[in-house]
Amino acid sequence: MRQARIELDSSVGYVLKEAASALRVAMEEALRPLGMTVTHYSCLELLAQRPGMSNSELARGTFVTRQSMNTLLQQLERDGIVTRPSAPTTGKVLPTTLTAAGRRQREAASAAVRQVELRMTSGLDDEGRAAAFRLLRGMVAALREPTADATD
Repeated sequence: MRQARIELDSSVGYVLKEAASALRVAMEEALRPLGMTVTHYSCLELLAQRPGMSNSELARGTFVTRQSMNTLLQQLERDGIVTRPSAPTTGKVLPTTLTAAGRRQREAASAAVRQVELRMTSGLDDEGRAAAFRLLRGMVAALREPTADATD
């Protein structure tokens, strides 16, 4: 039996990966003048929208390891961008919050990243942007569902 091949010219997965890569490069270029990486910015954005997240939650939300996130949080804490209690409030969790400096840094970075997103979706109207969002969310949901093979 012959195996099916992926045709790169028509592969949704390949184009999605290409788009993700192009988005990351554009975001890094926009954030570099602010002295930030995508992970740094993502951490600040998560904390602005969900204050008190733990190291593990931030790591999952920014797609990095707990160790990488811990290193970043230690640096951000030294720089006065975030605060964490010196002792865990419950269990081992050290909830993290943005300082005033962190909120200002996030505002500047968020504006830069918003410009990248607007550039990325400039060929779409509001309806097209909403449709793209729904399609991408649907793909994520489909991949997170257990497969029939995994449940057997």
